[in-house]
Amino acid sequence: MYRTSMTPGVFISHPASLGHETGTHPECAARITAIETQLEAAGWLGFERRSAPRIERELLEQVHLREYVSVLEAFCERGGGAIDADTIVSPGSWEAALRAAGGAVALVDELLGGSARTGFAAGRPPGHHAEAGRAMGFCLFNNVALAATHALRGHGLERVLILDWDVHHGNGTNDLFHSSAQVLYISIHQSGLFPGSGAVSDQGAGAGTGFTLNLPVPPGSGDDVFCALVDQRVLPLARSYEPQLVLISAGYDAHADDPLADCRMSEVGYATMTASLRALCEELEAPLGAVLEGGYALDTLARSVAATLAELRAPAA
Repeated sequence: MYRTSMTPGVFISHPASLGHETGTHPECAARITAIETQLEAAGWLGFERRSAPRIERELLEQVHLREYVSVLEAFCERGGGAIDADTIVSPGSWEAALRAAGGAVALVDELLGGSARTGFAAGRPPGHHAEAGRAMGFCLFNNVALAATHALRGHGLERVLILDWDVHHGNGTNDLFHSSAQVLYISIHQSGLFPGSGAVSDQGAGAGTGFTLNLPVPPGSGDDVFCALVDQRVLPLARSYEPQLVLISAGYDAHADDPLADCRMSEVGYATMTASLRALCEELEAPLGAVLEGGYALDTLARSVAATLAELRAPAA
């Protein structure tokens, strides 16, 4: 049960996110500035602010290959540069990545430690494309996968649900938990978009068969399609699975104004999906947290995050 001493929600961030310098890249520091300016004007919607710690190396290497972590650290220390055509790092990217991952892990500690009912970790770089040994798609460490792994290994949970509503398929998260029944990974994403994965036929493997659900949608899909999938596909499966924690890979690039995709979501749609998930989590008595992923139209990103927080905020006990 939720304890009456809990805060309605926590918002976790760190100024190091601004030190991940990407130049004119769409995944830029202005994303965080826009979000925090919007929330500050709204009094942070009653959320208590927390500073994201650095993730511990031991936990980082439970998800990512040790060699990859070391090579990435050294590359940033040497001044950084382009890892691939989409993914850029600077000297400040290492600290930013440690704090983004650490913020997602700290969110789990807040939720499972009993101090918060809901929360949002707003770090960058984002994470859901990052594989065990590869950075890609703007992502260095897989923040939500690290958070789920910490919930399982650090807190002893047996079942975690990740809903990824970023417009791009979270190939990294998909693959990291592909053979595990301890994480139910569900992705709603635009069909045919980068990185080209996420087919309906991909339902997991081995012990994880049936614990991956990919729901690609056609270009032009909007609030009606996304919200119907949450209500008609995600919620029934979640009730059957009975997760002990629900995490959202919260990307906002399915918004109609976003320059990198072709879906037609609005702030109302993001609020509606969040409200459905919050009601589910209250029913299951499971904490609910969100980890920032994409979203590259600054004004609508900020408003969409605010709409999410407004619905994430648990009602008074």
